[in-house]
Amino acid sequence: MRMARVDDHPHRRLFMVCATFVSMLSMKLFINGVSGDPQVPCYFIFGDSLVDNGNNNNIASLARSNYLPYGIDFPQGPTGRFSNGKTTVDVITQLLGFDDYIPPHATASGEQILKGVNFASAAAGIREETGQQLGGRISFNGQVNNYKNTVSQIVNILGDEDSAASYLSKCMYTIGLGNNDYLNNYFMPLYYSTSNRYTPDQYADVLIQEYSQQIQSLYNFGARKMALIGIGQIGCSPNELANNSPDGKTCDGKINSANQMFNGKLKSLVDQLNSQFSDAHFIYINAYDIFQDMLDNPAAYGFRVTNAGCCGVGRNNGQITCLPMQQPCPNRNEYLFWDAYHPTEAANIVVGTRSYRAQSASDAYPYDIQHLAQL
Repeated sequence: MRMARVDDHPHRRLFMVCATFVSMLSMKLFINGVSGDPQVPCYFIFGDSLVDNGNNNNIASLARSNYLPYGIDFPQGPTGRFSNGKTTVDVITQLLGFDDYIPPHATASGEQILKGVNFASAAAGIREETGQQLGGRISFNGQVNNYKNTVSQIVNILGDEDSAASYLSKCMYTIGLGNNDYLNNYFMPLYYSTSNRYTPDQYADVLIQEYSQQIQSLYNFGARKMALIGIGQIGCSPNELANNSPDGKTCDGKINSANQMFNGKLKSLVDQLNSQFSDAHFIYINAYDIFQDMLDNPAAYGFRVTNAGCCGVGRNNGQITCLPMQQPCPNRNEYLFWDAYHPTEAANIVVGTRSYRAQSASDAYPYDIQHLAQL
């Protein structure tokens, strides 16, 4: 007579089935970021083309992406996102537990704004003049003004300022500006005089001073949980490699050094703000080093190509960015960059996930977005 093995026991089999189901469900909840209500009632986004989701669609600007093949892997197709699919804030939105993406300011209306608004605009910078050679864009100052108007609408919906202040104090805010102040300002001397007027260190100080004033305005209008996102390696973008790299692989150290100066001062600003505003919480997201990890260890993330855009024209697919109806590469998950400047959805998922839940101690300071949401 055969003895029953332990795992033949019906209770044991039931336990194994249940354990497998719970494990799979936990993984699904992590990926979707959904387990009941969102961790915060609303999410407000400030930034540039890395997170713009349609605010430039109807303004006179060269910085637009509401055409295929942009959005080729996004369920709604081309929306104005500068990627093949999701942006970093789309990933963060999901991980915070929202059941839909945060709408762009250009189309947000009514009670929809109670879930949050994306104010980001491609070509925008901290400085007012940044990106002007590309036409229309909404600068950081313009985005903050749009936020102030949105707060007035929220006061009307909720009934009074105290209710609005209490509500907004629980919301998440991410701010990611500064990239264009280098790409479309400081390192474009034919159009801008800033590189003649300031050393890189002085320029970073000027940017941080202006940035700090806008953060103060956000605080004055209810923001209490703010994640300040550092800028990336602009010197490693396909466009910079195409124009300035002899071998098409070596990043532009001069640009990256200036980017790191800004990031160091932005991290210090977080300490200053946390000391200055005792009823608010500020964190720094180290996007530079997260991206550096993908450049240094591409295979660990499934990337094969880190120095060329999946869609673009010329050397490194970076001399001219992705054109309307151009055929992009088929293996988009193997590319770090989607076009001449912007990451693929695959790269955005890495940055968004590590911003939300730090994988390395250096990813976020003094803690990550998940922790910030719980405060």
